[in-house]
Amino acid sequence: MSRKSKIIITLGPATESEEMIGKLIDAGTNVFRLNMSHAKHEWAAEMTQRVRRQANARGAYIAVLFDLTGPSIRTGDLEKPYTLLEGDTVEFRKASAAATVPLSTTVNYDGLMGDVTVGNTLVVDNGAMLMHIDVVQTDRILCSVKTPGTMGSRRHINLPGVRLNLPALTEKDHKDLALAVECGADYIAGSFVRDSAHVRELRAAMEALEGEAQIIAKVEDQEAIRNIDAIINAADVIMIARGDLGTEVEFEELPILQRRIVKRCHELGTRVIVATQLLESMITNPTPTRAEVTDVMNAAYEEADCLMLSGETSVGRYPERCVDALVRISSRIERSGGHGFGQNALLRDERQKTARAAVTLADSLPDARLVVLTRRGVLANHVAMLRPRTAGFYAFTPTEAVCRKLSLTRGVRAFKLAFASNIEETIQRLSELLRKADLVRPGTPIVIVSDILSDHFAANSILLHHT
Repeated sequence: MSRKSKIIITLGPATESEEMIGKLIDAGTNVFRLNMSHAKHEWAAEMTQRVRRQANARGAYIAVLFDLTGPSIRTGDLEKPYTLLEGDTVEFRKASAAATVPLSTTVNYDGLMGDVTVGNTLVVDNGAMLMHIDVVQTDRILCSVKTPGTMGSRRHINLPGVRLNLPALTEKDHKDLALAVECGADYIAGSFVRDSAHVRELRAAMEALEGEAQIIAKVEDQEAIRNIDAIINAADVIMIARGDLGTEVEFEELPILQRRIVKRCHELGTRVIVATQLLESMITNPTPTRAEVTDVMNAAYEEADCLMLSGETSVGRYPERCVDALVRISSRIERSGGHGFGQNALLRDERQKTARAAVTLADSLPDARLVVLTRRGVLANHVAMLRPRTAGFYAFTPTEAVCRKLSLTRGVRAFKLAFASNIEETIQRLSELLRKADLVRPGTPIVIVSDILSDHFAANSILLHHT
């Protein structure tokens, strides 16, 4: 695999057929996302099975990500959309309250009135409309429209700079979480994570259901930015969700925040996803804009682990072309190098220092391959965070679930391999597998790093082997 950046696509009406799922795997998709804000349980369970079948048919390790809705604030149902003009008054009220103005809708969060104050800005539909809060009452708020637009049903509301007392997980999230565990999800994403306690709460709820998924924390508001180090340390993966985050901060700050978060994830050893609007125009157009090409290039140049598509593949006209575009752009920029944030990774224990030594050795040997032997995937992720330059970076693990979880990790290709009781036999097995896959030639140097114990191979060890 010459491409190091991994790709997540969101399943939806445009991509739900089993045939299309297979085509997207062939095109280069590594992870399939199920957006539980829109997905019914029966559909999500069926999509999981379709992904598993298509991956198994290809001998590929493809992950499934359940993205929980989270405690988002949304407007209520409308008989028909409101056309809003500048200066119009719009009312947002509790479901139990009666409308007092013609342009009125409910909100799904009764605590909203207690969290906001007069003068706050209310943002509707990811920045499509801006409103000024003029009146705050116990059961409603009244806003004046600052930018005209059309407001439909169940539109998302943001309140930049406002501390919201929302729960980490809603009742719906708990039901969706149970489904994710039942389906054997590889990743579960928590939306609107605001501090590390929210990550721990999601992980504890998942483990109480005996789930083994890894936790993705979606960074979507200013409070998360203030607590970013703690969130990075608590989560398995960070997602920079630029849609909501972009409404919470000034737009000129967003690329700076993206780079800062990616860099900090490298330093603290946590994988990172760049998401939202990477190829937004390709929802309807067959080719990306030049600005979108540059945006994808920047994310790949920052050496993010994963690039994620949302509407481009869930409802877009050209899902295969979108994946192809990500593959082409990321592969091209990877050949010219990257930012090198991995050089600043903080090495806090022996395992991480061993990973650094292995990467240094592999990068110093012409045409070397780098192999990690790992049972849980932890060491493979440590090695990947150091961004080895070798194109041949492979992880061997006895379990398929670990192989799937590594499908989100930049640069590594995972293989399932039963470890022998002695290291010589294990090396013989992995060498044979690499030869059959035409990934090594006779005499190819292989740097093998391991955190497993065997009769002749201590944990956190490095071995140089020639095929």
